[in-house]
Formats: sequence, C-alpha cells, structure tokens
Amino acid sequence: MADLAVTITESVTLNGAPRGSTNSLSITGIDDVYHRIITCPANSETRLIDFHSSVADAVVASCDVQNVKYMRVTNLDPTNPITLGLQIDVGEDDSAADNSASLLVEAGKSFMMGSPHDGIQVSDANANMITDLVDLESIVVQPAGNVVQVEIFVASAV
Repeated sequence: MADLAVTITESVTLNGAPRGSTNSLSITGIDDVYHRIITCPANSETRLIDFHSSVADAVVASCDVQNVKYMRVTNLDPTNPITLGLQIDVGEDDSAADNSASLLVEAGKSFMMGSPHDGIQVSDANANMITDLVDLESIVVQPAGNVVQVEIFVASAV
C-alpha cells in the first residue's frame, strides 16, 4: 500500500501583490493506479475508462467503482478544448449508462473527482432531483475538430 500525494497550487501577482494558495491532500491505502495518455481522434468519442462493481466483470481500462479514491483527466492539447462526458449509472447495476453530463475542459486544464461511487446526482430540467447520489459508469472524451491527447490518472484502494 502507498499514499497518494496531491498538491494544487495557484499563483498570480496582481498589482504587485502575490495571490493564490497551495492545497495538499494525502490519500492512504492506494494499491492500484491506472495512468495513460490517450490520443483521441477528431470528431469522435473516445471511452477513457469504465467503472464496474467488480473488476472481474469489467473490460480493459476498468476500475472497481467502490475502490477508486481519486481521478484526474487532463486535456494536454495547448489550444483545443474537449468535451468530457460523464456517463451515469442511475440503476447502479453495471449496465449501460442511463444519463450523462458533459463538461468543457479547456486546453491545458484538468477535471478532478474523488470516488465515482455514489459520487454524482441527476436532476431534471426543473432542478427536481431524479436520483440520490449514484455511480459514474464511464468517462468519454470528444475533441472539437482536432486530434488531442488526454491524460487520465486513477488511484484505487483494494
């Protein structure tokens, strides 16, 4: 087992005065890491990772949804944004996603999340809660018109 150290630092000087902060987090008991840089074709959806109730039921690039403690997706492209699709498993039954949410990740920026288990909620257009917190089923990426590289890092405790 290992400890994962995560440090986020913001630093800017405005009118001669430094602003920003550093926040650190240590996540203990990490036994498994999935880390990959993936080239995503233009105007095509690329599945980065799946989450299942057990890895034995899963395909390649899958993690046990209950064991993941930290994940990050970084758009490595210097100029082009990506659309990150969070595929949501409302029934939490390892079937296909029931809903999805999309996020724009600008060039060079990252999306981070803790556990995908009971980590996301679905509401309707009127902001009426449809579910309690449910599982993330997968993460997909869709570049906007250009080939991009995306880095994914997932840390799990078994």
